Amino acid sequence: MSPVRTPPRVLTILGATGTIGVNTLDVVARHPGRFEVFALTGATQVERMVEQCRVHRPRIAVMSEPAAAAALHQRLLAEKLPVEVRSGADALTEVATAPEIDTVMAAIVGAAGLPATLAAAHAGKRILLANKETLVVSGQLFMDAIAASGAELLPIDSEHNAIFQSLPRDFRGDLQQAGVNALWLTASGGPFRTLSAEAIASATPAQAIAHPNWVMGKKISVDSASLMNKGLEVIEARWLFNAQPGQIRVLVHPQSIVHSMVEYIDGSVLAQLGTPDMRTPIAYALGFPERIAAGVSALELMGRQLSFEAPDTARFPCLQLAFDALAAGGNAAAVLNAANEVAVERFLAGAVPFSQIAASIAHALEALAGGAATTLDDLLEADRQARRVTTTYLETVRA
Repeated sequence: MSPVRTPPRVLTILGATGTIGVNTLDVVARHPGRFEVFALTGATQVERMVEQCRVHRPRIAVMSEPAAAAALHQRLLAEKLPVEVRSGADALTEVATAPEIDTVMAAIVGAAGLPATLAAAHAGKRILLANKETLVVSGQLFMDAIAASGAELLPIDSEHNAIFQSLPRDFRGDLQQAGVNALWLTASGGPFRTLSAEAIASATPAQAIAHPNWVMGKKISVDSASLMNKGLEVIEARWLFNAQPGQIRVLVHPQSIVHSMVEYIDGSVLAQLGTPDMRTPIAYALGFPERIAAGVSALELMGRQLSFEAPDTARFPCLQLAFDALAAGGNAAAVLNAANEVAVERFLAGAVPFSQIAASIAHALEALAGGAATTLDDLLEADRQARRVTTTYLETVRA
């Protein structure tokens, strides 16, 4: 009797030209016939999108920038590649909710990825969530949409994916029932882990994006350097696993081998270990509930030493600001996220010093936290106001 062939999963990859998108397509290419690429989206990287269309032959390619979409259209015409090109935010939502697809990789960096990812949740898709801002900004709304539509949510961040792997397979959002005492998020500590507060305050963009363990985009690399990335992950974990803030803890682990841990009430601690390669969590989510090859080298533990230390919130105040925003509730996390995005962009442009990232976030939270956050419009308005307040504040600062 012949084995039953499983139909391929049909994918839209939001943020295909970024690091997560590139790694997702690498895993997809290792499993011919198992996945079909319906749509790829990007912002401005036309050359990379042309190459991805050439190799993966999506039906649709979306560029959020109209000029980039026009350039892509001309390139694809010249190569006679039968790919429809669209542009703009509405097009992102269209390909995230298309009836032809069942799976969305949500990997657009920043709040720009929120509307399309939320639409995919309402549409009942399987969502592989790499866009942390979706849960940071709209945690309750997003989780309500997942529950109402029956959508499936699988985390891609290495830390949350590690926790997901370490929880019981039948976990349904009740940590107490699962016998869980705490969730431990590990942090590498970033490139500034051993630097003094003075050295961190005057760090350059080149230093901030030189992550010691992971290959990531510039924005997330700066967030790792400030520990804001870990702060955003704390907020994510609260929503992903229905955890109380006191159940979420952070541990600095410079080797990035233990990706996170779950502490149980009987004293057991289950951890997921692996080489620092994003293809592992991507492959786990793509193949779930099966495991599929990711192309990742085997973890070698012989001769390795693993170390752990407490985070220093005095030198890295962004982590404490994230815990504060989570405790405040309402629009505070949306304000935190937007202020951070503006400050990081200005820092990468060389316009403000590294120390102003935390200072500008604290300023925005003081000015705006406490507003309404019951609808998507409320959250987007908080995002807009935080960007305005932070931009005005940073105009008085010089690098």
